[in-house]
Amino acid sequence: MNVLAELRRRFAAALAPWVPDPAALAELAGMVRISQDPKFGDYQANCAMPLKQRLNRASRDIATDLVAALKVNDLCHPPEIAGPGFINLKLRDDFLAAQLNHALADPRLGIAATGSPGAAPRRRFVVDYSAPNVAKPMHVGHIRSTVIGDALSRTLRFAGHEVITDNHIGDWGTQFGMIIYGYKHFRDEGAYRANPVAELARLYKLVNRLVDYHDGRARLPELAQKLAAQESQLKTAAAEPLPTEKNALKKAQQALRRLETQVRETGEALTALRASLAAVEGDAALAGPLAAHPKIATAVLAETSKLHVGDAENLALWREFMPPCLEEIARIYRRLGVTFDHTLGESFYQDRLSGVVADLKKHGLARESDGAVCVFLDGFDIPMIIQKQDGAFLYATTDLATIQYRVSEWHPDAILYVVDHRQSLHFEHLFAAVQQWNKASHLWGDQNLELMHLRFGTVLGEDRRPIRTRSGESVALESLLDEAIRKAFDVVSTKDDAKPEGAELLADERRRIADVVGIAALKYADLAQNRESDYIFSYDKMLSLEGNTATYMQFAYARVRNIFAKGQIADAALAKLSAPVNLSQPTERALALELLRFSEALDACIADYRPNHLTAYLFELAGRYSNFYNECSVLQADDPATRDSRLRLCDLTARTLRQGLALLGIDVIERM
Repeated sequence: MNVLAELRRRFAAALAPWVPDPAALAELAGMVRISQDPKFGDYQANCAMPLKQRLNRASRDIATDLVAALKVNDLCHPPEIAGPGFINLKLRDDFLAAQLNHALADPRLGIAATGSPGAAPRRRFVVDYSAPNVAKPMHVGHIRSTVIGDALSRTLRFAGHEVITDNHIGDWGTQFGMIIYGYKHFRDEGAYRANPVAELARLYKLVNRLVDYHDGRARLPELAQKLAAQESQLKTAAAEPLPTEKNALKKAQQALRRLETQVRETGEALTALRASLAAVEGDAALAGPLAAHPKIATAVLAETSKLHVGDAENLALWREFMPPCLEEIARIYRRLGVTFDHTLGESFYQDRLSGVVADLKKHGLARESDGAVCVFLDGFDIPMIIQKQDGAFLYATTDLATIQYRVSEWHPDAILYVVDHRQSLHFEHLFAAVQQWNKASHLWGDQNLELMHLRFGTVLGEDRRPIRTRSGESVALESLLDEAIRKAFDVVSTKDDAKPEGAELLADERRRIADVVGIAALKYADLAQNRESDYIFSYDKMLSLEGNTATYMQFAYARVRNIFAKGQIADAALAKLSAPVNLSQPTERALALELLRFSEALDACIADYRPNHLTAYLFELAGRYSNFYNECSVLQADDPATRDSRLRLCDLTARTLRQGLALLGIDVIERM
């Protein structure tokens, strides 16, 4: 049972005679929350105070009448009213014990699946996440989308929803024009045969660097001219006498600051561009390619265009490149324990794009503007371009075709895009365009379709800047995994060597544990953050045995399992224990209460698609178990009934930790 949801339902029933508006009623019932201080009970309701003006009565009197109408005797001790009308609720110990007994006997730990009586309705979700570009190594930026999307998909499935995961990989477009051009002009045949993916990545970087160089060289005079104009404007403005009137003076000073900011930003951009150009010009290996390929950007677009129209040579190369590139990506996913139901890349939708443009034109949603085809959206100053002057389609066109396909084939109730915050404007345009398209052509009819961009922040280095290699490139995801496992091995070995009775783990077991611990630490460090926040990456913090880390959770689980190992208690024997749960000690009751809040954590996680609600719960649960472990002897309990009761609490704790971590895509370890 989700106790919080049940309490809110009962408060809503008691409030209904006073609050006929459903939205207002839901808001007031939502003011029943977990108590921040145990001395005020387990839950607290603050909904009497907002009713003071509505009912023109003292809030404490309202609370008194509300308690009289409230039917919670089967769950709680008599509610207590404090201060101006706070209602404090403490769950009955016999209710807690009964719920624990139910959870212990239930493979789902007492969590009701969607669609069951009293639970939320079942929905069908499409979750779009990870989406790496093919033929380029996955980098640190992919870790957030991948682990957040995977955790949400697992949690939604466990809750009982139907989930379709789709990895919308970048397997088409200009990047392949670059790779094909590089393959034709710069490939090292021996390197390609030995490791095609590495050689294709090298070719992409080389061609991209040459394109950027020539583009930067072309932009340099324009940028220098822009800076000169801004400096002149600033000099003129600074020379003018400042007005004496207060408001006019403030505006003039603000205008000067804006000009100063523009000059600084343009100057920094010009300096960075010159440094970038100088780095390329100083690289002796690039001298020949720079001179021999001055029109490389145009040539790359030509190769891309040939691929798109089905040129036999380019299409054959693309087909040759794809299998090893896809296998390389799949290998990384295997290390992460991540799978997808579908991997439908950009290439899958190419034959649909012209139809999308035609249909948008047909319904008057798209029209030509300066040679391009655009969708003009209400509330947006800039239109969404869906076909360029040269006839090429854009990401927006592919995304429209993707939604059209998903709606027609999978009929979802919601499509979730786990994509970084820099794409926020793109998704605002996309969702607005799709809503207009649906009104015109009934893509999904009158049913509600939730389109949600689950944006996330940036992974930062210790310098609080986006994490990079020393050469300034994005950190390869695989190197991140390797280093996490290496450091985890050091931690595991150090802890094992320091055991009072000597090391217990063989080298192979240390390596196996390090693999699980390292990957878990990397995932959990990301998932424990509010997904919209940037976070600072630190191996030391993520592998710590203290604080909100996967290692701490895994250690808590291993600590429970160690009790069973010491007592030689098999899982089958645990399952047969039927002694009533006794909550006579405060730490026993606190642990029991936290165990019953698993359902609340899952609901919070799903409500706004944030896995950090689940990590916060697991951290709290592990802390409550640590207190219980330190204060309540299990195997040496005073009597068999207490021993069995505490063993059952330990069992439910271990199962809850294991299930919660599994929803995050994290494995547990029997001993550490």
